Amino acid sequence: MKRAALPLGSLVLFLLLWQLLAVSGTWSETLVPPPAKVWRAFIDVSTTHDGVRGYNGTYLIEHLDISLRRIAFGAGIGIVAGVVFGLLMGTAGWVRSLFEPWITFLRTLPPLAYFSLLIIWLGINEEPKITLLAVAAFPPVAVSTTAAVAAVPKALTEAARALGASRWDVVRDVVIPSALPETLTGVRLAVGVAYSSLVAAELVNGLPGIGGMVKDAANYNNTPVVLVGIIAIGISGLIIDGLLLRLERAVVPWRGRT
Repeated sequence: MKRAALPLGSLVLFLLLWQLLAVSGTWSETLVPPPAKVWRAFIDVSTTHDGVRGYNGTYLIEHLDISLRRIAFGAGIGIVAGVVFGLLMGTAGWVRSLFEPWITFLRTLPPLAYFSLLIIWLGINEEPKITLLAVAAFPPVAVSTTAAVAAVPKALTEAARALGASRWDVVRDVVIPSALPETLTGVRLAVGVAYSSLVAAELVNGLPGIGGMVKDAANYNNTPVVLVGIIAIGISGLIIDGLLLRLERAVVPWRGRT
């Protein structure tokens, strides 16, 4: 109950401060709408009202579902590629020397820096969105996996080889289990980076999609809908991160105990 009381208490305090700020008159309701107005916007985009189905003909849950599928597909590609490259770079020095500068260069680029280029190359449909999310998710996993593989104790690998293990056996039975905790941390970071890139990915032709909804509502100064979209992204992100944390505890229960 104590663990639940603190988050709930902070939420109540946040809503109270929000309401006080909204009614203070410091800013207009266009800039800071009260919580009740945002709640009405949530109901509007989640139901059919005045003959309008949700926002732009799509319910909020459908916008979110489409965006989550884009993230799952795009981030999934980036995560798989990051794990593969991380294993290669961690086990082969020449591969690390060849690719690490490029991955670092890619990691420092903000998504908007290359999204326009992706649109030129791939058009305005799903391809640039998926590619941007994949590119955003790739570096964190590659970097964390590389560092984890490089940190595997040599004594373990040498002991496995002394017992007759092949190179593949060493990778499968020693390297991957040792690197898995840090790799899963990289996966969590990658999903967070992909989520933070969502609105950028849906800047062009993003409807339906939660990021596209936020962008479209911002074009018309529809702040309540913008806040609804931001809150939906944040809550779904918390849920996904919690699920990934549970997965991490189930897959690597020894983390922090050895």
